[in-house]
Amino acid sequence: MKDITRGGQFLVKETKCEDIFTPEDFNEEQIMMRDSVKEFVDKELWPHKDKFEKKDYAYTEECMRKAGELGFLGVAVPEAYGGLGMGFINTMLVCDYISGATGSFSTAFGAHTGIGTMPITLYGTEEQKLKYVPKLASGEWFGSYCLTEPGAGSDANSGKTKAVLSADGTHYLISGQKMWISNAGFCNLMIVFARIEDDKNITGFIVEYDPNNNNGITLGEEEHKLGIRASSTRQVFFNETKVPVENMLAGRGEGFKIAMNALNVGRIKLAAACLEAQRRTVTGAVKYANERVQFKTPIANFGAIQAKLAEMATNTYAGESASYRAAGSIQERIESRIAEGNTHQEAELKGVEEFAIECSILKVAVSEDVQNCTDEGIQIFGGMGFSEDTPMESAWRDARIARIYEGTNEINRMLSVGMLVKKAMKGHVDLLGPAMAVAEELMGIPSFDTPDYTELFAEEKEMIAKLKKAFLMVAGAAVQKFGPDLESHQQLLMAAADMLIEIYMAESTILRVEKLAKKVGESQAQEQIAMAQLYLYHAVDIVSQKGKEGIVSFAEGDEQRMMLMGLRRYTKYVNMPNVVALREKIAAKLITENQYAF
Repeated sequence: MKDITRGGQFLVKETKCEDIFTPEDFNEEQIMMRDSVKEFVDKELWPHKDKFEKKDYAYTEECMRKAGELGFLGVAVPEAYGGLGMGFINTMLVCDYISGATGSFSTAFGAHTGIGTMPITLYGTEEQKLKYVPKLASGEWFGSYCLTEPGAGSDANSGKTKAVLSADGTHYLISGQKMWISNAGFCNLMIVFARIEDDKNITGFIVEYDPNNNNGITLGEEEHKLGIRASSTRQVFFNETKVPVENMLAGRGEGFKIAMNALNVGRIKLAAACLEAQRRTVTGAVKYANERVQFKTPIANFGAIQAKLAEMATNTYAGESASYRAAGSIQERIESRIAEGNTHQEAELKGVEEFAIECSILKVAVSEDVQNCTDEGIQIFGGMGFSEDTPMESAWRDARIARIYEGTNEINRMLSVGMLVKKAMKGHVDLLGPAMAVAEELMGIPSFDTPDYTELFAEEKEMIAKLKKAFLMVAGAAVQKFGPDLESHQQLLMAAADMLIEIYMAESTILRVEKLAKKVGESQAQEQIAMAQLYLYHAVDIVSQKGKEGIVSFAEGDEQRMMLMGLRRYTKYVNMPNVVALREKIAAKLITENQYAF
C-alpha cells in the first residue's frame, strides 16, 4: 500500500523512493503532451525571440491564441467547462515546457491559466464557471488578476480599492488603483480584489473589460521592465466600475483566502516555469563551450568551465526532481479527496493547500537556481554572453522577476517555516516529538562505530536524516525560546528556511536517482548518482552555515556550545565525496551529448 505523506511531513518521516513521482514516470499521454508543447515552443516562440525582446505585445497575444487552439490554456480546466480536465502533473508539465523560450510568453501564460482562470474554476458558482471558463480555456478571452496596489504589495490584504453596493442593491461600484497587472493590455476579464465598507478582509470580483465600453476602467501605459519585455504589464484604474452582485467571487470577505490559495498554486507552477529555461540554458552553454576554441582547444575541456556546467545541470536536475515530487504528492491528495466524495473544486483547493510549504520551498529554490544558471550561462559565453545577439542576456533578464512575483523569496522563506510551525501546533505534523528526541540524543554519547555503507545512497540517506535533526534542533529550540514571537525574528526564520529548503531539494534528488537506479541499474545512472551526491554536498554546507547563524542568534553559554557541537555532528560526513571528480563525471556526459542530457 502506498503511503501518502501530508504536507511538511517529509521532515519527520522517511520517504521511500517508490512513493514519489519522478519525470521518468511520465505516462504515454504525458510524454505526448510534453512533446507537443516543445514543438509549439520550437515553432512559434524560439525563432521569434527578437519580437518578444522588442516588446511586440501583439505577438504575445497571437501566440496565446494559438496556445488556446492547441488546448494548452485548458489543461487544468474540467471538461465540463471546455477544458481537457487533466491531472495536476499534466498542468505542471505544460507550465514547465511552455516556458523554455521566453519569460514574456511564460508570464502571459501563467497569469492567464493560473491566477486569471483558476480562481473562477475553484471558487466560482456554477453559473460563473459556465459563463466565463469556456472562453478562457479556449483562448477566446484572456484573464488578468488585479491584486497588487501601490501601497499593498506583499501585504495583499491592506489594499485600498473600494467596492460600494448601489442603492438598488443590483451591483457594486469599484474604485481604486492596481499596478503590475500582467495581461492588462489584452485581457477581457479581470479578477479584482476590493474592500466592502470596513471589512477586515478584501473580496474578489469577476470584472469584464471591453476597451470600447470601458465601464470606468482606464489602463496606464505599458511598463518598461528589465525583463519579460513583451508581457503586457500596466496599471489599472477603476472609477465607479459597475459590477453585478452575482459577479462576486466566493463570499464577502473571502478575497484574501482566494488570493492566498491562488498564490500557493502559482508558486509551484512558477517553479515548473523555471525548469525548461534552465535546461535550454545548459544546452546553449554546452554547445557554445564545445564550439568556442581558446588556446587551441574547446573551452569545454577546461576544468573551470566543466565545474560551471556540472553545477548548472545539477541544480536543474534537483529542481526538476523536487517539483515533480511535490506535483505527484498534490495529485495523489486531490485524487484521494475526490475518492472520498469531495467536488473537483474542494479536492484541488485542499490538495494544493496541504502542500503549501513545499510550494513555497520550490518557488524560492528554483527561482534562485534559474537566475544562477543564466548568470553562469553569460559567463561561459564571455563577452558574447553580454550581447543581445546571444540568448543568454535575455534569459538572465527574464529570470530576475521569478524571485519577486508570487510572493518575494523573502516572504516565501518566512512562510515556509511559519506554516510548518502552524501545522505542528494543529497536530498535522508532529515536530515536537522528533525535536525532543533530538534534544535527548544530544545529551547522550555519540556512537563511534564505523557504519557499513554498502547499499547505494546509504550514507547519503543517513546524512539527510542528520540534516533533518539539525533543523529540528535549531527550530525546536527557537520555538521554545520565542513562542508566538518567532515570526518577528526574521533573520532567524530565513536561516531556518534555507535549512528546510536544502533538505527537501537534496532528499528529492536522492530519491529520484535511487528510483531510477533500481529501474535501469546503477551502471546506467552514474551521472545522476554524481548529481545527487554533488547537490547533497552543497546542502550539507548550507545547513551547517545557516544552522550556525541561527544558533548564535538566540543561544548563549552552554546551550550554544551544546547546539554547535550537535550541528557539527549532524553535518559531518564519514566519507567526504570527491567533488571535483563528481563535477568532471557530470560535465563529461553533457559535453559528449552536447546538451542537457538528463
